[in-house]
Amino acid sequence: MSNKYVEMGMSAPVNLTWEVSLACNLRCTHCLSSSGEPAKDELTTAEALDLVDQVDRARVFQINFGGGEPFMRPDFEQILEACHSKGIMTCISTNGTLLNAERVARLAKSRLVAIQVSMDGARRETCDTIRGEGVFDAAIEAVKLLAATKIPASINTVLTAQNADEIPAMYEMAKNLGVSLRVSRFRPSGRGADNWESLRPSPAQLLAFSDWLEKSGDVRTGDSFFSLTTQERQGLGLNLCGAAKLTCCVGPTGNMYPCAFLQTDRFKAGSIREKSFQEIWDSSEIYESFRSLRIHSCEECQRFDQCHGGCPAVAWHLKNDINGGDPECLERCVTSIADTKKVATV
Repeated sequence: MSNKYVEMGMSAPVNLTWEVSLACNLRCTHCLSSSGEPAKDELTTAEALDLVDQVDRARVFQINFGGGEPFMRPDFEQILEACHSKGIMTCISTNGTLLNAERVARLAKSRLVAIQVSMDGARRETCDTIRGEGVFDAAIEAVKLLAATKIPASINTVLTAQNADEIPAMYEMAKNLGVSLRVSRFRPSGRGADNWESLRPSPAQLLAFSDWLEKSGDVRTGDSFFSLTTQERQGLGLNLCGAAKLTCCVGPTGNMYPCAFLQTDRFKAGSIREKSFQEIWDSSEIYESFRSLRIHSCEECQRFDQCHGGCPAVAWHLKNDINGGDPECLERCVTSIADTKKVATV
């Protein structure tokens, strides 16, 4: 699929991120949405099932479920079954603490579900510091349950200053458990914004991760990490932000956004309680602004064709401007380290 075709906009997103609830039994320090208690007036079961119908009519290929913790929602498995009955692929992001043998057995009956269990360190101490005491062990048990089934399973970790040195060990751990590894980018959103300075990886850590990632072709990442990777990795995915082009986000109360990291009033594209999913996708001014977004300040960069300016969400949260380039792109990391060395030698 060419970038030109993607930038023109598609008749529907290829995949949808659906944050089904803000309810969560954990209080992770890097949480993108400050999850904990359910949001006020979350979608009812009837509204959620109607959204599944709308997404099916739009011919969305996959729904990525997140939260919060999706399994905190009592009707979540009912929503999943509705998706599967229509042939919609689903991927669930879970902390794993609510997975047991019975639930995994039910989920394994469908060939349309994949599950990623969140862990944030190869060491118990590292993970539990971020996610809470006992979570590491619970997540390991959940992964073992999944690995014993045909469910495509993975460990998902958010790269932070605390676990950056443990990523290779996490890769080996995932391989030994019989699952894959996905590394996600830490963004200053939700509770992550409150803990940004203490959790954000340093430029040196980001560069080290980029070097390691180049040698690890079977490790998956989100699109926003392509701005941190080499030309060799670029061929593995889209080299521009897919928000409002290939993907979008629905929040717990039915509001639609460009992506999960821009769930603010500023970027509200519409509400499915007021307009249809398709109408919002087709006519939202917010979505159109993302489809026409061009990061002109990055056009002279030698890496522009590889990332097209990187992640607008990071640019917004750090610089209050989606038109600026990604503050943590590979070139800026190199420049930052070089400037630090110059200062140290003065």
